Parts: sequence; structure tokens; C-alpha cells
Amino acid sequence: MEADDVVRRMIVWGEGRADNIAAGTNIDRDANLENVIKENITTKNGYTAWDGFYSVINRCNTVLKYAPGVAESDPGYTQSELKATIAEVSALRDLCYFYLIRTFRDVPFSFEAFTDDDQAMALPPTPFETVLDNLINDLESVQGDAIKRYPSTKPKYQTGRITRCAIWAMLCEMYLWKQDYDNCIKYADLVIEDKKDLAKEQNSVSFGQTTDQRLLGYPLVSSSSYSTTFGSFYSNVFISGNSQETIFELPYDEQQAGNTMLGNSAVGQLYGNATVTKGYIAPSATVLADATKTSQRAIYADANYYSDARLFLNCDNTNEAVVKFVYRTLTIQNDGTHDKLPTVSYGSKFNYARIGNVDHYYCSAPWIIYRLPDIMLLKAEALCQKLRDGSEADDIAYNEPFLNEAFELVRVVNNRSVCQQTSEMTDILQLRNFNTKERMNELVLAERQRELMFEGKRWYDLVRRSLRDNSTDVLVKAMGRRAGTNAQYVQNFFSSPSTGMYAIFWPYNDDETKVNPELAKAQNPAFSSGESTISK
Repeated sequence: MEADDVVRRMIVWGEGRADNIAAGTNIDRDANLENVIKENITTKNGYTAWDGFYSVINRCNTVLKYAPGVAESDPGYTQSELKATIAEVSALRDLCYFYLIRTFRDVPFSFEAFTDDDQAMALPPTPFETVLDNLINDLESVQGDAIKRYPSTKPKYQTGRITRCAIWAMLCEMYLWKQDYDNCIKYADLVIEDKKDLAKEQNSVSFGQTTDQRLLGYPLVSSSSYSTTFGSFYSNVFISGNSQETIFELPYDEQQAGNTMLGNSAVGQLYGNATVTKGYIAPSATVLADATKTSQRAIYADANYYSDARLFLNCDNTNEAVVKFVYRTLTIQNDGTHDKLPTVSYGSKFNYARIGNVDHYYCSAPWIIYRLPDIMLLKAEALCQKLRDGSEADDIAYNEPFLNEAFELVRVVNNRSVCQQTSEMTDILQLRNFNTKERMNELVLAERQRELMFEGKRWYDLVRRSLRDNSTDVLVKAMGRRAGTNAQYVQNFFSSPSTGMYAIFWPYNDDETKVNPELAKAQNPAFSSGESTISK
């Protein structure tokens, strides 16, 4: 899963079509990515290829096929170890399938290991709902066998390998896509409680967790002492890796990156490195514009003025570049003045070298798949869906506990990033401004964009919202912020009755449809002509 072609797709599938990003430096070297950002996607686009994910899936299926036989012949390989292996490998396989169905909707699906060329491999696509149900059932069946805590002598295993908490995180999100909100909340609570227990086990005082009154006891990495220096959680979470709030990430090794060990080349090339001001991908003009506005912001809260640390840890606004995962450190200095732009100092970037004809990106930043704020906000989204639309007294009384809990989750995530001294801070977000289902829904979606920007989440959030609403209105509005002169094409493509709800998914790759006629029969009708209407 750490392979470049897999992580690159996690980034491009999750961010490439959404409103967070725009074309960066040297993007003409990757015409496929350039066309994705233009929403000019055809069946020949290289980012529609999914072989890296199916390679992982088949490796996992192969382990699951042969591991029981190994246990039978090797007395040293205990049944508990076998069950833990099955749980971990099943989860990795299910995670890959989850990426595939969120990107392509219906996909070829099998838990069978393909180890013989005589096996029939031209499988028809299985419906999204059927695959999702199978993934949930599979994870439910193995969760109790997964490792809960790895030994303290192997601390990076706790976030760099699948744990029971990672499986719970996957189930939380899968149930949200299934629109089973009670189970989504159930598994979010299991994740939150597990993280609280882990913080206590690892001496919460040394991690600075529960002593931060802004976090209300949630074990997020604290920003700082909240005096005049802010944003210290940045390098802990996004650079060093294995942070207190991380649930599952793909770790990398900088020392031999690109040589004997893998470096995070996808981040190094797409987001930036020491030799370029910005990578192939840059923040969108809409994202950058918010840094200098104090009203009518598109993404960040107007009430926060210049005090949201994420304005600076997501983007280098001066150089119009992505910061997250790219800069090793950053420091935000603010004397506590609410309407004064802070002083931001960025550290060095990860190195790049070209050796022979091979690019080496010495980037050891982890690629984070799940961390606690993500799960907290997924739970908040599920709580929103339990709200009633009515304004009668009974509706208000019913909604109150759900609104309060959803707001608290958003408030904690937001408060962590406020660059004000604790003694002088006033709550940026006020519950009275989000006291309806619609307003709370919008708050949660906005907070997810602010907190998880460039982490491969945004497009999937917009797709999930479109499926729930049975409408692309929210997605079209978001994309319209970035589309510029193509805004009308975006409107037509995603709002047309013939293409709209199909267009939120990607087409099958042309090479796949040639070798698998079952896919050719089921090609995404929004791309059935082989090209996006936006290319016209």
C-alpha cells in the first residue's frame, strides 16, 4: 500500500476533482493529472487505472488462502497469531475495496485468491451496496481477533499496522456510507474511548493531552501552551508520524528513501519538495483567498479572522504552496491579537535528487488514512442525520442532545487550531448559529474541509453528501469555486439528469474494459463516449 501508484491515487482520487486544489508547478509533466484538475477525464486517463489496489487485494487474499495451512504445519504459529493475521490482512483488503467503490462505485469483487492463470478473472462489477455490505460483514467478523495494543517496544506498530481501533475506524466510516447512523456512532465511540485509554496508558501528562482545557478531554495532540506560539501539533502529526491522535497511517523511512526503503514519493512530487516552490498540485485560489479575508470566506470561519492555525499549516499563502506533509516544521507567532495576521516561519522541506534516470524523493512524511479528528467529525455527521427538520417544540426537544453533541465534536477540533491565548479566547463557533439540521450539516462539512485538507478526504465527502441528498447541488457549488471559466460546464455535467449522479464516480480504464468485456458492458454512462463533456 506504500507503493507510489497506490498513495498517488489516494491523493488524486480524494482531492484531484475537488475544490481544495489547483494546478501547480510542472504539472504539464503529468498530463493525466492536469486533465483531472480540469475535469477533463477520459477512460484513457492513467489515474483511472486501479491495478495497484487489486495487487494489494490479491496479496491479501493469497495470505488468507495459505495462512491456515501454515498454522497447521508450524506449531510455533499459534491460533491466536493466525487469527490476528487474518484480521489484519482482511482489513487491508477491505480498505482497498473501500477506496475502489468510493471512486468507481461498482467494481469487480472477489475474496478469492488468483494464483493460477486458468482462473476466470473477467469478473462483472458488483454493485456498490453489495460490496459495502460484504466489507462490513467481513470486518465485523474479524474485529475481535485484531491486535488491540502492540508492545511498547514497537511503538510505530500501533499506528503503522492494523489494530482493532483501525478496524473500528473503518467500520465507523463504512456505516456512514451505508447510512446506518447508529452503528457509525457506535464505532466512533469505540475509537474515541480506545484513544482515551491509550493516552492514559502512555502517561497523558507527557503527551500534554488531558491538561489542555480546549480539548475537553479528547486525546488530540495539543497545539501548544497557547501563549504566543501555535501550531506545534503540525510536525507531531504530519511529519514525525505515530502521533497520539493517529489511528492508521502508512509510515516511510527518510534515511534510505528511494534507495532500499520507500520514500513518500507521491507527496514529494505532488505536494512539493526542497527543489521546487510548489509541487504539481497547489492550493486553489479559493483556499488561498481566505487567508487575507475577514468576511465572506469560502472555507474558514469569518469569526476567526487570522487566528485559525490551519490557514498556515495547510498552505504557504505567500508561495501559494501546500504545506501539509511538505514542510518539516512550522511556527506561528501571534501576540493574541485577534485581528492581526500572525508571523509564520516554515522549516525546511524534504530533499529530492535525480540519480541516473530515477527521481528519488527523500520524504518520510506518513500518509495518514485515519486520525481521531476524522472519526470525531464522521460521528458529528452521523448525529446530524438523526436530527429532525421540524421546528415544533417536540422537534426542538428531540434535536437538542444531538445538536449539542455534534457541536461539541466540531468545537473541540476547531478550538485546537485557534491562535489565541487560552485566558483571552472566546469561542469562535457559537451553537446558536447552527441550531438546525441544515446549518449543522454545513458546519460539519466545512470543518472536515478545514481540518482534513489535502489528506485525500474532500472528494469522498462531496460524493457521500451527493448520494445522501440524491443531488449534486452541494458538490457543484464546491466545484464551482475552482472551475473558473469552466463553471458552466461543471454545472451541466454534474447536474444533467443523464450524467449527474454518475459523474461523481470515475470511469473504468480503457485497458481494463478491453481485457474484461464485463466492464465494457457496464461503463459509467457519464463517460460512455470515452471523454468528459467538460472537454468540449
